[in-house]
Amino acid sequence: MTKTNTDSDTCWLQLSLQTVPAQAEQLAEALEAAGALSVSLADSGDDALFETAPGPAMLWRHTRVVGLFPNDSDTDAILAQVQRALNLASPPGYHLERLQNQDWARAWRAHFQPRRYGNRLWVCPHGETPPDPEATNLFLDPGLAFGTGSHPTTALCLEWLEQTDIRKQTVIDYGCGSGILGIAAIKLGASRVWAVDIDRQALESTRSNATANGVGCRIDTRLTDETLPAGQAVDVLLANILANPLIELAEYFAVLLPVGSRLVLSGILAEQAEAVSAAYRPHFEITHLGQLEEWVRIDALRKHD
Repeated sequence: MTKTNTDSDTCWLQLSLQTVPAQAEQLAEALEAAGALSVSLADSGDDALFETAPGPAMLWRHTRVVGLFPNDSDTDAILAQVQRALNLASPPGYHLERLQNQDWARAWRAHFQPRRYGNRLWVCPHGETPPDPEATNLFLDPGLAFGTGSHPTTALCLEWLEQTDIRKQTVIDYGCGSGILGIAAIKLGASRVWAVDIDRQALESTRSNATANGVGCRIDTRLTDETLPAGQAVDVLLANILANPLIELAEYFAVLLPVGSRLVLSGILAEQAEAVSAAYRPHFEITHLGQLEEWVRIDALRKHD
């Protein structure tokens, strides 16, 4: 049984294991049970990461689960525990790295800088002074429910919110993930947001982020299989998910939205835009297509059937 070295200038042991999306959550739980101080998910290929969809939680096709352990941890024991937890025939393949002592908060902040959307909306890490204190500032930290605004699909929605008058309106954020869109909507004047997601962890993240931004009392969270309040007037529905689920949800969104309500769809590759638009045309008027890199946002209005 082998333990890692305990060099005086080395404080952490980073254990990375490659897996498939269906096994990622179970593997993360196994690492936590084995004593990981933190667990994160990363891309081990070249795939884009999408916001949580109303279906099985979406991750990269090739996902790396990374556990951070004390430097004197027993690697063999950790791998054996993971093998038992996942009922594997042999220990999983892994990559082991010893990390120098450093300020980890500062390290990830180097990759997550304040970013402006439109003229007045900024997304900033917690604890940092925003570049423009007089602007509309949203504070967010990366977490397991992804969504910091850096991906083009989220950026397209944030830009729409910043450019649109949503004051005193009710908004549904469908597939809310970290809650970034719903929080931005409230900060830009919406009166109430219904944040909907299939993942309970995403709803917990949304509630936590909403509270940290001082808007927790105006954001209600619901699982996708929970019925929204009957008679609730909805002015705007934002859905930043994936093309196929969006196509499947067209009829449901038509039921949710009264005539004249606005619909914003994102998470759509340019070559998928026409198929998604076609699914919505029976009930919605497509008013605009926005594009950032290879991603498209569809703006629409609920029309009379």
